[in-house]
Parts: sequence; C-alpha cells; structure tokens
Amino acid sequence: MTVRSTKVTFTGSQGEPLAALLDLPVGPASAYAVFVHCFTCSKDIFAAARIAGALAARGIGVLRFDFTGLGMSGGEFANTNFSSNVADLLCAVDFLREEYEAPAILIGHSLGGAAVLAAAGDVPEAKAVATIGAPADADHVTRSFQADLSKIETRGEAEVTLAGRKFRIRKQFLDDVREQNLAGKISSLRKALLIFHAPLDQTVGIENAAKIFDAARHPKSFVSLDNANHLLARRSDALYVADVLAAWASRYIGIEETGDDAGDPQTVTVTETGKGKFQQRIASGPHRLFADEPESHGGFDSGPNPYDYLSIALGACTSMTLRLYAEKKGLDLGRISVEVGHSKVHAKDCEACAEGREGYVDLFERTIHIEGRLEDSTLAEKVVEIAGKCPVHRTLEKSSAVLTKLAGDSEEGRA
Repeated sequence: MTVRSTKVTFTGSQGEPLAALLDLPVGPASAYAVFVHCFTCSKDIFAAARIAGALAARGIGVLRFDFTGLGMSGGEFANTNFSSNVADLLCAVDFLREEYEAPAILIGHSLGGAAVLAAAGDVPEAKAVATIGAPADADHVTRSFQADLSKIETRGEAEVTLAGRKFRIRKQFLDDVREQNLAGKISSLRKALLIFHAPLDQTVGIENAAKIFDAARHPKSFVSLDNANHLLARRSDALYVADVLAAWASRYIGIEETGDDAGDPQTVTVTETGKGKFQQRIASGPHRLFADEPESHGGFDSGPNPYDYLSIALGACTSMTLRLYAEKKGLDLGRISVEVGHSKVHAKDCEACAEGREGYVDLFERTIHIEGRLEDSTLAEKVVEIAGKCPVHRTLEKSSAVLTKLAGDSEEGRA
C-alpha cells in the first residue's frame, strides 16, 4: 500500500506550535497511532520515520511530532520537562481526535515510551500501548548527564552535551522526573501492552523491560530485539518492530484479519468497506484485494478500478497461456510480459471488431513482450495465435451470460 506523509502543526501544552508529520495510507486508515520520540530526539529520527512509514503501509495512520523546543517545534527546551512532554503528547491526541480519529495505539521510543505509559490512562480511546527500549522510571534519563547533576543542583541550570548537541537543563526538570510515579501508572494501565527491548541495549538496560512487564497487568507481551541498538539504526530492526506491532495490535483495535478466513475458492466476494465513496474489499479464497476509483473520480485510488481488473485478467491469462504452450512444445521463450490498455471506441473505428457491431464497444489493446527477439517469424505468428486462445480472451470476445439474483429471493433474473 502506498504511503503519503503530510506536514501538520498543532498547539502544544505551552502554547507553542508543534511540528508533526502524519503518515497515512492512500486509502482510509484502519486505525490511528501516535509515535513519541526519544529524549532530545525528533520526529525525523531514523526509527520513527521507518516504523511510522511501515505501519502506514499496513493501513495504520501514524502521527509523529516534535516536543516543545525540539526539532521544528517552537518553544525553548530548557522550559520543558517530563510532565510537559506528557502534556504535549495529549495535545497530539486531541489533534488527531478533532481532525481525524482518536488514536487506538500509543507508541513510545525510549523516554517517549515512559511518556506513553504515563499518558495512556488519559486516552480512553487507546486500546494498545507499545514501548521500545523504554526506561521503567522517568528519572532514568538523568543518567545521560550524570556528571552535570551537581552543577544543575547548585546553579539551578547547566548546559549539557547529549549525542554531540548542547542542551540547557534546569533544576525543575530534575525535580519533575523524580516526582513521577511511573510504576503506579503502569499497574493501572488496563490496556494491552507490548514491550520491545534489546537485551544488549547500552542506553536503557534490559532490566527496565522486566520492571515494566512485572508492574503491568495482562494482556502484556515482551518481544526481544536481539542485537538491535537503542536507536534501531538498522532498517531490518525498525521494520521488524513495525511488522510485529501491526500484527499484535490487530487483535485489540479491530483491524480485520485477512489470512485465516478463506472463503469459497470458486467465488469472489466484493464488499463495500464503508470508507469513501467507492472503495471495495475483494475476497477471493484466501486472497484480499481492494478495488477503487482514482482520486479524480472521487475515490481514494487505493486499488485498481473494475476495468483495470478486466485488463489484469486478460494480461495474466495471456502470459500464463503462452507459458503453458511454450513448456508443452519445448520452446525457449524468454520472460513474458503483457501490456493491456482499455478504451471505448465506436464500432465503425474498431478494426478488431466483428462485422455488425454498432455503437461504442470496449477495446482491449494487448502488447506482448518476450525477452530476446523472436527471429522465427512463424513462431512470432504462433505466439499471437496462442494468445488469442487464452480463456479470458475468449470470454471477452464471446457474449457471456450474467445471472443476477437478490440474496434471499427465490426469483432469478438475467441481466
């Protein structure tokens, strides 16, 4: 599924504009999530971007934002603390609730994980909470500038260096994190909890995951990130988190499972999704697809339109038929690809139409590509001939009968 990212802005807890990105699937989102970044990081950090993009590709809209004083957001970092971060997070929730839909999932990375644990109780719509490398108490963050603590205590503030950048930390920040009772928040969470943590995390030790897990009530789950680093710098680690998170969350937030409810393999079922004007969910045996119209026609462009599916059927059938013929005759045909275009033309302008046709007809123009050149003109002609024998080709050329009935009615009609 294609992903689109939109820049948005909302007002934070201190009245400053907070910069955010909303990663959305092209079609309607099945649910929304808020992703909260790590201490002194931003919404654009590698892990945040990749996890949000991967979740959006799976149909979940994700809002990621910069806390006050960080990234592209307004305000001064020195005036913030853990409590203001939690308040910023709740402002992000309010923005989604008012403009789109309240988040069903809260995701926090490192200190952002502690923030979602602290805030989750104030988000009644949230059904699932996930933490990634999160500390079990907010005060853990002070270990990042341990050498500067006494200076901050005596002077009231100090400039510290974190990840190569300078930040001003004030005593009110220390007082705030020390007053947090994260264990109490976790024990009263009453939401599904998923804890991701790497056993070799050098920034937030694995013992933090154990403390969070012990404090939480069921349903709770732990997923080891093996040798991933704290920032999930490897693409494979970020995508793994997104895959597991999406599958886990589907149980709690109402995303329909699509793999275990295989229908009749001889029947295709098409059902309105109820989202947008045209979007349809297609079930063909164990396979799930979307049909839609382009945005220019009022759709989401989340899948091929009905005539596109006819072209797909003709192209796929042509390629399969040619491959079967080549294998049967022992022909060394290169890779086959088929282009199919569809248009409506007047019968009098259609060279391929049978005599006697009137008015407008559907014209499917098929172009067959075979890797390498067919030097033998006789073989080239045979390829065109065999393509015309593909079952879908024959179905389209002949008059087909469509039997239509209303479910529950005994009377049948033909259309």
